[in-house]
Amino acid sequence: MLLLPLSILVFVIWVGLIFCHGWFWQAGPILSPVRGAQLKRADCPEVCIVVPARDEAASVKQCVGSLLAQDYPGLLHVILVDDNSTDGTGRLARSVPDPRRRLTVVSGKARPAGWSGKLWAVAQGVARAREMVPDSSGFVLLTDADITHDPRHVSTLVAKAQAGKLDQVSEMVELNCASPAERMLVPAFVFFFALLYPFASVNNPRSRVAGAAGGTVLVRWSALARIGGIESLRGALIDDCTLAAHIKHSGGRIYLGHSCLARSIRPYPHPSDIWRMVARTAYVQLGYSPLMLVGTVIGMVLVWIAPLQLALFSHGLPCLLGAGAWVMSMASYTPTLRRFNQSPSWALLLPVIAGFYTLATVGSALDHHRGRGTVWKNRAYTEPDGAISTHMRGEGTAAVMNRSMGDDVG
Repeated sequence: MLLLPLSILVFVIWVGLIFCHGWFWQAGPILSPVRGAQLKRADCPEVCIVVPARDEAASVKQCVGSLLAQDYPGLLHVILVDDNSTDGTGRLARSVPDPRRRLTVVSGKARPAGWSGKLWAVAQGVARAREMVPDSSGFVLLTDADITHDPRHVSTLVAKAQAGKLDQVSEMVELNCASPAERMLVPAFVFFFALLYPFASVNNPRSRVAGAAGGTVLVRWSALARIGGIESLRGALIDDCTLAAHIKHSGGRIYLGHSCLARSIRPYPHPSDIWRMVARTAYVQLGYSPLMLVGTVIGMVLVWIAPLQLALFSHGLPCLLGAGAWVMSMASYTPTLRRFNQSPSWALLLPVIAGFYTLATVGSALDHHRGRGTVWKNRAYTEPDGAISTHMRGEGTAAVMNRSMGDDVG
């Protein structure tokens, strides 16, 4: 008797997601590349790029080299903050050829209480940038040390901000999708991200939905000042979306899209690598709440696993409704798979993939209650007094799946 109401609920959920949730399943916007020669000098304010880096020896030279090679006609500064690295990250950054003297490497100071490691490094870089550029008419670009940038990237971001009078322009960088684990799990990461933060809703000034992707966040100095600077985010472990929420809710206009000009070079060769990336912050996003964890697991089962179970193991109307929901889930995933040049047949494994992320979330909770907390780059974070938080609790079922990969908390 319970199968019919359950199947109706599952089907209605999927109809709502497909037609009433910001068209999250669509491919998402991509900016057309803009060369520096296409910009007028008057439209090219000074840009400071801040790169927090902790133990990034494997990627920092490629990252810094790509930033120093930007084809941007305005003044450009690259500020890398070496956050107490033990692998020579700062030395390697300084060794990158810099004929135009654009690079400054800052040795990070000890992290004060109440700050996440990454944001403390960002704050030091922003402070140095303000010393170099007191004018508030320009931009600061926040990016990570494991990302490489096409020479046209900064020009493209600034052109979008200037044309749309935007306070923030953010792009989800291209992610590695080479190993079997990446092919199976990385496209789903992007898909779940779009489910939680539908790009159309983020880009709609009338919607309160705010999101960003930490690999590329261009912000106007004036907007950053309006929200109280990086200090207003200091405890956030999910810093990019917290920044976007602050800016949008203060009256700013923001943009979120996909990038074809920036790429993460951090590999995730094994499922265990992706598991660790998810588990390190999943429970943070649930406010360390067992009740939220239970609700999340129930939601994941209803949305991703129940449709397949109903389609395969029930009869009559419950079977038809379950099959309809399962088809909708697979169809919604197909545009993302095409973006990654992957076979649509991967959609058949979506319930398995969702199960993987759900288990990683449960693992995150177990780690916390065992006293391991959130661990990244050999730093551990716990929340005994509420000092470190996401400022975005209760985001929804998909939240636990999408804010880990490529978003270092330091």
